[in-house]
Amino acid sequence: MRLILISIVQSILLCGGQVFLKFALTRMGAFSWSLRFVASQLTNWWWLGCGLCYAAATLLWMYIIKNFPFSMAYPMISLSYVLGMFAAILFFHETVPLTRWAGVLLIILGCVLVAK
Repeated sequence: MRLILISIVQSILLCGGQVFLKFALTRMGAFSWSLRFVASQLTNWWWLGCGLCYAAATLLWMYIIKNFPFSMAYPMISLSYVLGMFAAILFFHETVPLTRWAGVLLIILGCVLVAK
């Protein structure tokens, strides 16, 4: 149970990093190799959120693989896919078909079986 709870936190951080990344990329504008473009990205605060989430997720991942069997820990990353579905609905207003919900249910079931 402890692995599942810690993995959920780590998956929230991974998913948060992806959400921040998408927001940063949508506000990025057209790419160019100019100083003006680079300077504009330094004020795009979505990049900071992305980096902080990924850094925290990485530190938590190091804790997880140090203290739990790798064969149990690694499949728990798939919980981020589940959270990604909810993020797609909440932040990007996407519609999710029933077949994807069935896949999410299977991922959750698989994580529970792996953690036992």
